Amino acid sequence: MADPEGRSCPLAYRYSPAALCREVSQVSEDVLYIIGGLYGNPFALDEIERMALAEEHQGQRVKLVFNGDFNWFNASDTLFRQINNRVLDHTVTLGNVDFELATPSAGAGCGCAYPDYVDQGVVERSNRIMERLQALAGEHPDVQKQLSGLPRYRCLMFGGLNILVLHGDPESLAGWGLAHESFVAGNDLALAEWFRESDADVMVSTHTCLPVLWSGMVDERFRVVANNGSAGMGNLLSDPRGLITRLGFTSPLAEPVTGIEHRGLNISLMPVSYDLEAWLPQFDRLWPDGSPAAVSYRNRIISGTSLSPVDIVFPSNS
Repeated sequence: MADPEGRSCPLAYRYSPAALCREVSQVSEDVLYIIGGLYGNPFALDEIERMALAEEHQGQRVKLVFNGDFNWFNASDTLFRQINNRVLDHTVTLGNVDFELATPSAGAGCGCAYPDYVDQGVVERSNRIMERLQALAGEHPDVQKQLSGLPRYRCLMFGGLNILVLHGDPESLAGWGLAHESFVAGNDLALAEWFRESDADVMVSTHTCLPVLWSGMVDERFRVVANNGSAGMGNLLSDPRGLITRLGFTSPLAEPVTGIEHRGLNISLMPVSYDLEAWLPQFDRLWPDGSPAAVSYRNRIISGTSLSPVDIVFPSNS
């Protein structure tokens, strides 16, 4: 019996960890912002651009890299085009949402590959959100064409380190191996193998919506996993701010939610203090009370999650 829609992983999502850093692109900028889970929030994007501009005023060149799911709540023609036009001006990799908007997979639903511990109601609502977005994307074939040409991952050389930018985990675009729940369960053995096979120093992910900052030694090399959760909605207890991952050899201008420093490299989960009062009325017009996005996400947009900053930091068990 086939898995229900929204829980399966299409074959096109799969890749080999050993292939992920075979091609490496050199980064000339001083700072990387890696932005996952924007979810169609234009005010979060405004704030991220403001943050980058503030750093540039201090002499730091900032590169914006989007690692997927920049679409989701942007269910109007105007906002759909606005978000995609702005994001596609930067360096981008696909998320499962963007993949399914460009090239829908039979039986994939939202393409989230939700694990068993996620409630079926969440899965079904996500599938309904995707159906609405796919119908909208069909009215914008030029955007679909651009999305279809994007890679599923990138490996960037930054300060002599391999920075692996992906959406899910090192085996799948929608993998949950770098999810908060996986680290709670203890994921060091899988991580070590993924780092060995990929030759990455830092893995930067998103997809699973809850943030993680893990660090440890693998084969006498210091390695890091950063999962920013979501740039476009709250990630922490009573905190509506989004998060992005910042990498730089200078300290961030603002206080990070959490971060580590190793040999001069700062890896930080930075808060995105966007204008919630401006975004919420627009969200409510697009997704009124009782709609799938309102039921699944409105409370989180306002109040964040149950996690504290301490809950998202995972030192190696090895």
